[in-house]
Amino acid sequence: GESLPRDVQVGDEVISGCVNVQGLLEVRVTKPASESTVAKILDLMENSSNRKRNTENFISAFARYYTPTVVYLALFVSFVVPGIMARLGNGSYLSLLPDFFHRGLMFLVVSCPCAIVISVPLTYFSGIGGLSKKGVLVKGSNYLDALTMVDTVVFDKTGTITKGQFSITKIDSKIDEKELIKLAAYAEYNSTHPISAAIVTSYGKENINPALISKVDEIAGHGVKAVIDDKEVLAGNAKLMATNGIEIPEVDTIGTVVYIAVDKAYAGYITVADTIKPTSKRAMAALKANGIRNTVMLTGDNKKVADAIAEDCGITEVHSDLLPQDKVSEFDKISKTGNCAYVGDGINDAPVLAMANVGFAMGGLGSDAAIETADVVIQTDQPSKVAEAIKVGKLTRRIIWQNVSLAFGVKLLVLILGAGGIATLWEAVFADVGVALLAIMNAVRIQKIVIK
Repeated sequence: GESLPRDVQVGDEVISGCVNVQGLLEVRVTKPASESTVAKILDLMENSSNRKRNTENFISAFARYYTPTVVYLALFVSFVVPGIMARLGNGSYLSLLPDFFHRGLMFLVVSCPCAIVISVPLTYFSGIGGLSKKGVLVKGSNYLDALTMVDTVVFDKTGTITKGQFSITKIDSKIDEKELIKLAAYAEYNSTHPISAAIVTSYGKENINPALISKVDEIAGHGVKAVIDDKEVLAGNAKLMATNGIEIPEVDTIGTVVYIAVDKAYAGYITVADTIKPTSKRAMAALKANGIRNTVMLTGDNKKVADAIAEDCGITEVHSDLLPQDKVSEFDKISKTGNCAYVGDGINDAPVLAMANVGFAMGGLGSDAAIETADVVIQTDQPSKVAEAIKVGKLTRRIIWQNVSLAFGVKLLVLILGAGGIATLWEAVFADVGVALLAIMNAVRIQKIVIK
């Protein structure tokens, strides 16, 4: 989970799944595949999914009881009520039967649940369709429903809150700043290290003339020494500067510091770090506006980096220095305080995504395991889309209850009027077909709201 590259020496432990970006390593396997980090993550993911809550399908449960109830009530009105009326002396059973049979048929027409059965799934369809046009794929209506109950959103850091890519965040130069970046880029040109790549990319690889570079000496774990246009340039960490007897200032900053020296004289430093996504700050503000009471960040990064990013984005709670299994245990504690959504992109996020009430995966740069496990996939990799999904979920729920209230209200009124012999078949048709059309139009308008 740590976003910065690590140097390893003889005797250090290397976790399976790490990528060697530079040099040659001989690594001795000390544990079987069943005890590897990836195996543990897959095991956590399988066990976590068993604890996930299932959202009951409202329509299925409703129809199971509603349909037989209205049929029996219609039979009661048609055949039993005339008998009761006849016993009370209001006419003969046979003379009352045609009128009450007509009322029973009207009862069936009015009580037909078309408005609810059609409009509710259509509202979910409209909400999911509207979000898909915004680059948010929801894997089912039950997850859209579950979004309305979320009160805590937990984020991974690298690749979710931050870009997961290195870039220059700070330059402190004793010489011309452009010249410092130029010399650093030339010195790092032949290195495959990700920090070197970030500096070269910032300057522009196409602007570098390799003919000016000579006597390149890449010192593992220290940095690079090269001659650039007859100038000896050192670019690396504090160890490289100390080895060459160059005094440097103490730097307290977040990220990796690359010190630059020209002809044995200190020239300045460049800080390279993983940068925050432009929409991350906006995402936290939008979540709070949508009623999310707590935002949390779980990360494998060190505390200093994690706290700084959380403060910058407005995240209320941070847990750092976490291994994949630590993320699961921390999330388990958080989830006991309310309904939680989790947002992540890596394979180490998959177990937590499986545990969450709603799991969001970054679909652009996210791992296959995270995308497969998640309930919602954000194709644009923008954390601000989480707030948008929650907003649409709440809007969808609101429109569903509008349709349910409209349908039941009109039907109940017409049923009462019909039972009293006041309403005609025309009112009954409106209570069925007319209300269904109104509910459908109300359901469809959600797409226009979402797309705006």
